[in-house]
Amino acid sequence: MKQTVISLLFSLVVVGSSFAQNGSKRIELKDITDGKFRQTTAIGEMRSLPDGEHYTAMNKERTMIIKYAYRTGNPVDTLFYTKKARECTFDDFDGYAICNTGHQIIVWRDTERIYRHSFRADVFHYDVRRNYVKPLSDEKGKLMIPTFSPDGRMCAFVRDNNIWIKKFDFDTEVQVTKDGEINKILNGITDWVYEEEFRATNLMAWSPDSEVLAYVRFDESNVPEMSMQIYGDGLYPSYYNFKYPKAGEPNSKVTLHSYSVATKDIKELKVPVESDSYIPRILFTENPDQLAVMTLNRHQNGFNMYYVNPKSGVSRLILKENNQAYIDSDWLYSIHFCKDGFTYVSEQDGYAHVYLYSPTGVMLRQITSGNWDVTKLYGYNQATQTAFYESAEESPLRRAVYMVDAKGKKTKLSAAEGTNSAVFSDNFAYYVNTFSNASTPAVISVNETKSGKVLRTLLDNARLKEQLNAYAFSPKEFIKIHTASDYELNAWMVKPVNFDPNKKYPVLMIQYSGPNSQQVVDRYALDWEQYLASNGFIVVSVDGRGTGARGEAFRKCTYLKMGVLEAKDQAEAARELGKLPYIDKDRIAIWGWSFGGYTTLMAMSTGNGAFKAGIAVAPPTDWKYYDTVYTERFMRTPKENFEGYAATSPIRLAKNLQGKLLLVHGTADDNVHFAQSMEYAEALVQANKQFEMHLYKDRNHSISGGNTRYHLYTRMADFLFKNL
Repeated sequence: MKQTVISLLFSLVVVGSSFAQNGSKRIELKDITDGKFRQTTAIGEMRSLPDGEHYTAMNKERTMIIKYAYRTGNPVDTLFYTKKARECTFDDFDGYAICNTGHQIIVWRDTERIYRHSFRADVFHYDVRRNYVKPLSDEKGKLMIPTFSPDGRMCAFVRDNNIWIKKFDFDTEVQVTKDGEINKILNGITDWVYEEEFRATNLMAWSPDSEVLAYVRFDESNVPEMSMQIYGDGLYPSYYNFKYPKAGEPNSKVTLHSYSVATKDIKELKVPVESDSYIPRILFTENPDQLAVMTLNRHQNGFNMYYVNPKSGVSRLILKENNQAYIDSDWLYSIHFCKDGFTYVSEQDGYAHVYLYSPTGVMLRQITSGNWDVTKLYGYNQATQTAFYESAEESPLRRAVYMVDAKGKKTKLSAAEGTNSAVFSDNFAYYVNTFSNASTPAVISVNETKSGKVLRTLLDNARLKEQLNAYAFSPKEFIKIHTASDYELNAWMVKPVNFDPNKKYPVLMIQYSGPNSQQVVDRYALDWEQYLASNGFIVVSVDGRGTGARGEAFRKCTYLKMGVLEAKDQAEAARELGKLPYIDKDRIAIWGWSFGGYTTLMAMSTGNGAFKAGIAVAPPTDWKYYDTVYTERFMRTPKENFEGYAATSPIRLAKNLQGKLLLVHGTADDNVHFAQSMEYAEALVQANKQFEMHLYKDRNHSISGGNTRYHLYTRMADFLFKNL
């Protein structure tokens, strides 16, 4: 028999330290888009030094690099200061790196963003012992991915797609590669799709003895080129061209190479993989003869890690894992090498857990276990044989930080219930914990690992808490919704400030719905749901099938039909909500951005009228138009899965669209291309479906800058007010 439709999990209202109708001031949309209620997490990057007892940070003016003690927080030394360094020609800088010995520092400024993570910049070398600054390279041009050798005597970098090495002892630089070419050959740096989907921007690795530099070479000659019109301010528009492989199209051909510093010889290292395989990560073990090369086949359901000798080229298969669906590439970064072997997070028992392997790839033990997911592995302490990780053990809605020793003794390090994350010192003696929950903005503290003692609080957002108390807010209630498909889905609900259970309210369902994502999490995230609630809306967010922290089966049940079950869950949840006495079932809308915009279109086309209106911002409209790595991970290629692509295409389903639609896109979106919305709009026109469309000139996937966000949210709010 079907259980209760909707059950309350908990409602976060903590008197005195949080918000819930405490004040009387009305929330305006400008407050939201200007970030008035945005929590502060900017404490500055605290970067551990190798001893684990000290860390470095830039000052607020970005003129100094200061060394601090973890235990006290007191400054110990000033490592770099623009006003005191000899021959320093600049006042401030954007970032820095320090070599292992501490004798050399590089700083960069005038940063020029390329894609989401990559950048090029003017890079300077600071010789600590001489207190002297000069450009890292004598040649002209901005540099990318400066990477110190372990002995600190050299720094590799990329200029114009070629690798160079600066030798500090001789103040010389050597050009390693000479075939780099824009939109053709990349050495050491990655192409668009690797950066976007693998989060990899640097595929260079130094051997522990600093004798060899290994790198991955990309040949993107055969990758189709995307041409994006940029309107600009001139009389004629220009074009931005870049290589973008869409589902089923050719990827870059990647090859692995090693460069000998002594002989200047370059050797191609033949890894026994298929020609269209990926190499998302390379790094050396503690042995200079063992370059760990991590590979995924094109389907991304087969992961192999090889040890490759950079001098002989001989490779050995060390770790092999296959999956019926796909392997999450994020777990490649859970591999940490030590004398005992290496750690790896796998889903082989149905949940994401930590495993310890011997140096030769034999599984020694499963470090964590249970019907819950590890969500992050921070590292492994060789000396104490202790693993440090974050998990959803308490609830899929929450995150806590733990450590577990060789005997299986587990200690919870984070104290407060909600969402916790940690950054550990190199020796794991200290960690910086960031905590928030739905009613508490971020609290950031430095903690001692062994005792669990809070050494000091770096930030508590006290000013924001005080400001929140002056406004009328509604608490975020966490609920479960039991759907017609017999799934219990996690959700949150925000009701109008002066909620009257005897009235019927319109509803906006906010969702993202992408693979392994979560919107329903007990963390501080105050957005336009509070503005809508102050204007008589109930706002609900539901995490359907395919979302994270509920085990592999729940995560991967959408495989090969990505979008079908996600949309079904949103429509079924809407119908269950419509049964509540205070919700008007005929006035329910759905909204989302990117994958959330895609799900909006799918739900409005397959939901049989569950939604009166919907807003889709920057939506994919057919997976054949999206990139290879992301799309094929979940859908394989269009040729292999024709029926799956057809069933998940809003363009093909445009004739079935029901409800009022607002379609929004930025014309310079390099991620989900503007052409996707244009193709969808054409399909609606040919199906004789009326809709509204709003475009933002030269805006990328985030649609921001100047007054843009306020204009966008005003446009969306007006659409909801008019149609609901």
